[in-house]
Amino acid sequence: MESEPKPFTRISQGKNKHTKTEEKPLKTHMNKEIKSTINKMKQSRNISLEQLKLLLETNDDEGVRFMREEAVKVCQKTYGNQVLIRGLIEFTNFCKNDCYYCGIRRSNSQADRYRLTKEQMLDCCANGYELGFRTFVLQGGEDGYFTDDKICDLVSAIKEKYPDCAVTLSIGEKSKESYKRYFDVGADRYLLRHETADEAHYKKLHPEEMSLAHRKQCLWDLKEIGYQVGCGFMVGSPGQTVETLYEDIQFIRELQPHMVGIGPFIAQKDTPFADKASGTMEQTLKLLAIIRLIHPHVLLPATTALGTIHPKGRELGILSGANVVMPNLSPVNVREKYKLYDNKICTGDEAAECRYCMEKRMKSIGYEVVVSRGDYVE
Repeated sequence: MESEPKPFTRISQGKNKHTKTEEKPLKTHMNKEIKSTINKMKQSRNISLEQLKLLLETNDDEGVRFMREEAVKVCQKTYGNQVLIRGLIEFTNFCKNDCYYCGIRRSNSQADRYRLTKEQMLDCCANGYELGFRTFVLQGGEDGYFTDDKICDLVSAIKEKYPDCAVTLSIGEKSKESYKRYFDVGADRYLLRHETADEAHYKKLHPEEMSLAHRKQCLWDLKEIGYQVGCGFMVGSPGQTVETLYEDIQFIRELQPHMVGIGPFIAQKDTPFADKASGTMEQTLKLLAIIRLIHPHVLLPATTALGTIHPKGRELGILSGANVVMPNLSPVNVREKYKLYDNKICTGDEAAECRYCMEKRMKSIGYEVVVSRGDYVE
């Protein structure tokens, strides 16, 4: 595997801006405590609050590089140099919720709302299938228009036409009965970021009517039903601390999901968090590596948000232990409207451009994009 793109650029964030600053020279000697902590975490598949604090606050570049390299080795032991791709279809930006960080929150009057038809979504799948995608991720806000009957009809149609493909849903909090209905007609995976496992932090990010306990219960319900389940959180969200991140890591250890989606918080100009600083690439890469070392087999995306805050963000994510990327299959005319955060990349590219651009990017760092369902490996 080739080494990471150089220089390892540091990122500083101003208000909705991402500007490069000069790279610090790498140290020639690694802190022994850092190396010992990383090795202990790898062996125990766990981390203490003190160890997490040490790793997240360290400026030891060689130590961080060692942690990322160890995460890559652990990932490659299970998945080799393969990068798994999922075709993302963002089918509605209507949402009943009012999360403070999200650009499609219900009270954002500036959002240009849309819904894709069943025919449009099937066209996205047909295009994606031709391009080699064997997982389709149907993502949208919690939109009451898409009833259980409509979701079941859509999933059934996709599975009937593409029986060799996996269908992933990412459509928010539902009843256990609804989740069971989707599963029974063929849905394979479900992504539901928990956002934070700390009660006080959850209340800083969400309005009163939303409940962390309910969100966690949804994840347990999904797992019990038999889905491959994904949870996750934003890095650098307002109010996040080492302590809240520790709660996230412990919740993930308890849940034992098949997927963990983490990416930097990026402010959206029409939300209450418009003026908040974005999460950093450094912390995101550290946390990707930590998650990989604790969960060797987990499916771990290098997110679009990571690619948004740094031009090589997704490559660096893969070089920190990630092994999944999700190019966009949504029609180009709606991509700009699915604005969870500002400055989102690839909104103007056709699906084929996204697919082959991703293949080229991954090849440049010694990885191969594979045509498969890309299931979790025990």
